[in-house]
Amino acid sequence: MNSTEQTIPTFEMTENQRMVQQLARDFGEKEIKPVIMKYDESQEFPFDIVRKMSELGFLGVIFPEEYGGAGFSYLEYVTIIEEISKADPSMGLVIAAHNSLCTNHIYTFGNEQQKKKYLPDLTTGKKIGAWALTEPSSGSDAGSMKTTAMRNGNSYILNGSKNFITHGSVGKVTVVLAITDKSKGKKGISAFIVENDTPGFIVSKKENKLGMRSSDTAAIAFDNCAIPIENLIGEEGKGFHQALTILDGGRISIAANALGIAQGAFEASLKYSKERQQFGKPISEFQAIQWKLSEMVTQIEAARLLTYKAAYLKNKGEEVIKESSMAKYYASEVAVMVTNEAIQIHGGYGFIKDYPVEKFYRDVKLVTIGEGTSEIQKLVISRELLK
Repeated sequence: MNSTEQTIPTFEMTENQRMVQQLARDFGEKEIKPVIMKYDESQEFPFDIVRKMSELGFLGVIFPEEYGGAGFSYLEYVTIIEEISKADPSMGLVIAAHNSLCTNHIYTFGNEQQKKKYLPDLTTGKKIGAWALTEPSSGSDAGSMKTTAMRNGNSYILNGSKNFITHGSVGKVTVVLAITDKSKGKKGISAFIVENDTPGFIVSKKENKLGMRSSDTAAIAFDNCAIPIENLIGEEGKGFHQALTILDGGRISIAANALGIAQGAFEASLKYSKERQQFGKPISEFQAIQWKLSEMVTQIEAARLLTYKAAYLKNKGEEVIKESSMAKYYASEVAVMVTNEAIQIHGGYGFIKDYPVEKFYRDVKLVTIGEGTSEIQKLVISRELLK
C-alpha cells in the first residue's frame, strides 16, 4: 500500500508512548523550565540539559539498540519532541535536529563501517551532530549551492560556506552537502561526514536570534578542508536525493516541535483565562475568550492528527513526502496562530518575560521556516498531487 491510500492509525497511545510522554513531561517540568530563561537570555547551549536528555535516550530515539539508540518508533519520537517543546521549543529543536538530520542521514545512507564508527557516539549524545545544506545564496533553492568537494587522491577537499546550521558551533560531527561535479547540477551533489576538528573546518559566526535562542545556530566554512574518501556517504552525485529523503522525516519532527509550542501556549492561555479577573469575573467567562480557546484547541488537534499520521506511515516504511509536508505546513502555521492568540488573551502580560507565552511567540516563527518554508511545503504537496 502506498501513502496516497486511506490509512487510519489508532487513536490510542501505546504503553510506550504513554511512558515516554510522562518521562519527557516530567523532565521538562523539573529540569528545563526552572532554567529556561537563563539560557534564553545568554544564548548559551545547555550542555548539562542535553547530557541529561541523552541519558534518557532522547538523542537516539529512533535508532536501533545495536547502534546505541533507544529503539523506539517515530510515534514515541514525536511524542517526546512535543512534550519537550512544551517546556522549551529550543530543546525540542535540539532533539529534532540531532535525530532527524545528521544522525539519520548516516543511519539511512551510510555504510556499515560509517554507522559503527559514528552512530554510537551520536545516539548516546557523546557527540552532537549537525547537518549542513543551506548556504548564504541557496536556501529554498538548495540545488544552487556553491560549496565544492574536489577529489584529490585519497581525499576530498572542501571549500565554501554554510549558514543557519543547527549545532554548527557545538557539533562534533557534521553531514555536509557539497558539489563534486558542477556539470551535473543537482545530480552532482554528494554528502560527506566531516569531523568538526578537521583542519580547515571553521565556525565563522554564531547567530544572534529572535527565538530558539538556546539552540545553537551558526555559519560555518571550509578552507581546503581535507576529508578522507571513506567519509563519502553512498555514491557521488546521490547527496541531493539523500537530502530530500532526510527532510521528509525531518519535517515530521518540526511538526512535532510546532505542536509542542502550540500546546504549551494554549495550556498557558487556558490557565491564565481562568485566573485573570476583569469586570468582576474570570475572562474565561467571556465569549470572545471562549471562542479563541475553542479555535486554538481544535486546530491543534487537527495538526496533531496530521503529524501522528505522518509518523505512523513513516514507521511503516511508507513514502511520506506529501504527508510530512502537510503535517509540517499545517502544524507550523497553527502554532503561529495559537501563539498570537495566546499573547492577545494575556494582554499586556503576554508582552513581558514573566509569562511563558512571550517566549513561545518568539520561538514559533522558526517552525514555518526550518526544514523548508511554508511556501515550499505547498509546492511539495501540490507536486505530489499533480504527478
